[in-house]
Amino acid sequence: MPIKIPEKLPAYEVLKAEHIFVMDDERAIHQDIRPLKIAILNLAPLKIATETQLLRLLGNTSLQIEITLLRTSTYQSKETPAEHLWNFYQKFDQIGREYFDGLIITGAPVEHLAFEQVEYWEELKAFLNWSINHVFARLYLGWSAQAALFHHFGVPKVSSEVKQFGVYKHQVVAQDVDLLRGFDDTFYAPHSHQTEVRRSDIEKVRDLRILAESKKAGVYIVESPLNRQVFITGQPEYDTLTLKNEYESNLAAGLPTAIPANYFTENNPGKSPVVRWRGHSNLLFANWINYCVYQETPYEIIQFNQYATTRL
Repeated sequence: MPIKIPEKLPAYEVLKAEHIFVMDDERAIHQDIRPLKIAILNLAPLKIATETQLLRLLGNTSLQIEITLLRTSTYQSKETPAEHLWNFYQKFDQIGREYFDGLIITGAPVEHLAFEQVEYWEELKAFLNWSINHVFARLYLGWSAQAALFHHFGVPKVSSEVKQFGVYKHQVVAQDVDLLRGFDDTFYAPHSHQTEVRRSDIEKVRDLRILAESKKAGVYIVESPLNRQVFITGQPEYDTLTLKNEYESNLAAGLPTAIPANYFTENNPGKSPVVRWRGHSNLLFANWINYCVYQETPYEIIQFNQYATTRL
């Protein structure tokens, strides 16, 4: 089944060319089913690239999904055209009374700042609090996973001695978990961060469970089953060239940067990247949509208020 997005969204033609089933509003109204309502709060600076990556993964599921793109009010993106934001994105105050089956919050390049120093931190806190009673299942990526773990559970982020930049091997450490159904015992995923959340801090919170981790990149997937939240510290949504573009951008800016680990053929930036994470990224998002959202959320979406935890 398709994802429902505006026909003029740049991702529409990209995904259509990749044979991912996308649908515009006119066609969607003729289908007699209730699509899953998924909101994406896009904190990434390159919003068009990030929204395309996420829509590609969401479009690989067998369910019809209606997407709402969201942005902050307190920070104006400098790297995405204002016209694109005006045409395709909404702000918190425009959707405050709505309910969603699922929410995805992206990462952002602000890990060098304390949470309280981030320009939109107060707005994000309000949004996270709102989501408890307005969103059934929540998925956080990259920096937003650290932010949500800190806000909801007090888990601190800690600076690493070396930036984790590249594609790393991970191990499944929790068995019989629907989110990881079909996963191999070891799998690869991209990372780009110099802060982390530590196993020892997560283990102090009884409502949190570590599902997967890497010996080099640290804790990767954490879940809070009671509160219907999944925290992913890496970037499974990255496409083939994302790390390459970041590496070259850092070089062009004169910033010290290492070659992304386990990424280029023969570790040579002059050769093509090797994609090792695509299969598990698709499986991760498909499992989240199926097991965490579709099979749990009530048909009448407003009714999930009765499931909302009072522990956050």
